[in-house]
Amino acid sequence: MRLPCLFLACLLPLAALPAHASDASVKARLEARGIKYEIDGDGDYKILVSYKSENRTQLVFVSGTTESVRGLRVREVFSPAGRVADDGVAKQALALLEESRTQKIGAWEVLDDTLYFVIKLPDSVDAAQLEAAIEVAAESADNKEIELSGNKDAL
Repeated sequence: MRLPCLFLACLLPLAALPAHASDASVKARLEARGIKYEIDGDGDYKILVSYKSENRTQLVFVSGTTESVRGLRVREVFSPAGRVADDGVAKQALALLEESRTQKIGAWEVLDDTLYFVIKLPDSVDAAQLEAAIEVAAESADNKEIELSGNKDAL
């Protein structure tokens, strides 16, 4: 009877943790570069990139968690670019795949009905490299948003 009680006692502290916790190492890197952020409900770091000369903004997220691939810790930087239209999806998908081929870092991905530019980085990148990835994601997504929706600044 002691074993199940001990097992449950070990699990109780885990129940107090949020389902998605933010990562202090990301916080430190963002703050080292003076990047302002909010932590969203998923524990991701939400950053608003401003293009003042164009009167536009672009949301970028840095994942609050990492994933492991054969011992390599990977973190995502992602930015929404637009909604995926029901008509001509195959043609759009092929064009995005072709465009992804020309990207040096990052690629287009779709989640539900939203198109994202996603960069998957080793979590060991320093603050300046993380900032560079944020800038690439923001610029790529904002340019695609302009292409897809004209001057709308919806995402």
